[in-house]
Amino acid sequence: MSSATIKKIIPCKKKELVEMVLDIENYPEFVPWCIQGKVYDKKESEDLITFKGDLKVGKSFLNETFSSYVSFYKERDKIIVTNLEGPLKYLKNEWTFKQINNSTQLTFIIDFELKNPIFNSIMKKSFELGLNKIARAFEQRAVDLYNK
Repeated sequence: MSSATIKKIIPCKKKELVEMVLDIENYPEFVPWCIQGKVYDKKESEDLITFKGDLKVGKSFLNETFSSYVSFYKERDKIIVTNLEGPLKYLKNEWTFKQINNSTQLTFIIDFELKNPIFNSIMKKSFELGLNKIARAFEQRAVDLYNK
């Protein structure tokens, strides 16, 4: 399995960052290697938002669709994502948001394993590089949207 934790201060309000992270349909605009994002079966209650989400990731004809279940716990300021279908054997990631003045402390934890052992060993070697590139993309998107 590959796992990592990233902690960053993002220059926007917590509510804005949460909305940006939940808006997976716009991920192709800024997330590296993301071709398409779709949301299904979205439900919202007073303290919880849930939906199924598909992300098509890759380049041109070399791509895979990852299907996940996303839960946003409003009271805890936490998003939890788990794997439903696709090339992952296992996935759990958590996004935790904490308002600090006019910025947000974001903690992102990811733990996953691919079904294909060959791809899994390749992914382990480039995992940190790819994860840092994606983290920078989220940070830049927040700056572009909310820090004008």
